[in-house]
Amino acid sequence: MTVKLYGALFAATLALVTPVALAGQNALAPAAPAPAASKAPAKLIVVISVDQFSADLFAEYRRHFTGGFARLQQGAVFPSGYQSHAATETCPGHSTILTGFRPAHTGIIANNWVDLNTARQDKTVYCAEDESVPGSNSVTYTVSDKHLLVPTLGERMKAANPASRVVSVSGKDRAAVMMGGHHVDELWWWDGKHFTTYAGRTEPAVVTRANQAVAAEVATAQGPLDLPDFCAAHDVAVDLGSGKSVGTGRFARAAGDAKAFRASPEIDGAAFALAAGLIQDMKLGKGEATDIIDIGASATDYVGHTYGTEGAEMCLQLAELDKSMGDFFTVLDRLGLDYEVVLTADHGGHDIPERHRQRGLSDAARIDPGFTTKSVSDAVAAKLHLTGQLLYGDSGSGDIWIDPKLPPKTREAVLKEALAIYRANPQVAFAFSRAEIDAAPWPTLPPPLWLPVQRAKASYYAPRSGDIVVALKPNITPIADPTKGYVATHGSFWDYDRRVPILFWRKGMAGFEEPLAIETVDIMPTLAASIGLPVAAPLLDGKCRDIGLSTGTCGGR
Repeated sequence: MTVKLYGALFAATLALVTPVALAGQNALAPAAPAPAASKAPAKLIVVISVDQFSADLFAEYRRHFTGGFARLQQGAVFPSGYQSHAATETCPGHSTILTGFRPAHTGIIANNWVDLNTARQDKTVYCAEDESVPGSNSVTYTVSDKHLLVPTLGERMKAANPASRVVSVSGKDRAAVMMGGHHVDELWWWDGKHFTTYAGRTEPAVVTRANQAVAAEVATAQGPLDLPDFCAAHDVAVDLGSGKSVGTGRFARAAGDAKAFRASPEIDGAAFALAAGLIQDMKLGKGEATDIIDIGASATDYVGHTYGTEGAEMCLQLAELDKSMGDFFTVLDRLGLDYEVVLTADHGGHDIPERHRQRGLSDAARIDPGFTTKSVSDAVAAKLHLTGQLLYGDSGSGDIWIDPKLPPKTREAVLKEALAIYRANPQVAFAFSRAEIDAAPWPTLPPPLWLPVQRAKASYYAPRSGDIVVALKPNITPIADPTKGYVATHGSFWDYDRRVPILFWRKGMAGFEEPLAIETVDIMPTLAASIGLPVAAPLLDGKCRDIGLSTGTCGGR
């Protein structure tokens, strides 16, 4: 069995607009090839972010792809791209892809940060919310683009020519917002029940059809998927304790289980179907100006968190994503569009330590459950004979904030003692103070050569970042108990979280592979050059790459 959504949802979403299929043909039957290569700028830019798609996963599976990934490998392949900063999470990573800026300049330092000066009781701020909305908190929030400090490629295109349309679709709100930016024509994300958008916006008919089709699919039980032969070696159960194991899942789910739908290949099929419907309904790529659509494929991240990155579940997920993208490109070909594609990821990911240890990685471990921000805060308070909470943070690592209400000398003493405790912890690699990060040189070398403090600096925005940034040692997973929720994660300073593939494709371009490192911030100026869009201030962290998408060249950009 394969996921039903690919045929059914694409057909249901597209059927009532100008028909995609000729009479008697299946909507996803092999299509005529896309238009011949043109020297003119492409009429549609398609940007795909595969959440938690590490360079390691790409290298592991690339020879097995036969659909969308196979097509993209015919273009410009950068197998060692970098989300070069230390904040390797969804929101910061997506903020780099179409802005050309690292998180230090986008202002998106993490998925969540602590603002002890905010007026509301909940001091945690979600990256894509407006925390000033009365009654909101970081869990029940109003989605907003207000925290993104710089423009996206779509915004620059629209500023240069208002006829350009900007569309963003994703399984996550933060991915849709950070790639779409502040001025979008359509922006849709999955909220756990259906695709939704900002309050007050009109729902187009194609979105209504997509939501109806998805609701019907969620309401129908999904049987186990067939396991491709190349996934057989991954089909090994790993015991996590308390009766929980991973590694042999097939994405079977009960009728109505929307949570399981989200953590499966089905949600990517839904996102691509909606994107195809919006392209057709809005006639993207058919107007006088180049249009852009951003697509956030979120399932790989949910699968990685829920099952780890090296079991049958991830193998199945990537095989199904390959099919879903192939179907999506088939639709674009049938529409006769002249389009160019870039695919990358917001960050990588790390497998569960239990499976790593089975494979001989002896230093793989979970974080000590006693090592939390609160435990360090309590230890500092005891040492300095202070009372109350002194340190704030979501976990035992990452950004740590010191209570700003403390007197300056007390803050200095707290900082000194906290750094000593963090640096003495056997699971901690580094702990940097704000002053140390400020003093570090801005990175100029290729990202594999950056010092750890430079990785921290690239994602450090002083008005939001912590007073201390803590990096766990490699192969330490910051999830203490895998039996109570997610089993694996990302967010580290290390290359398994920093390295991601970057693939460019346009019909007729000369394909090549470049093993040397580039950054995701290079994508925006490269795409801008491909359509002849000058990049004015604010200037970028990224560099344009001459890769042959069109006759447009990087020039002085």
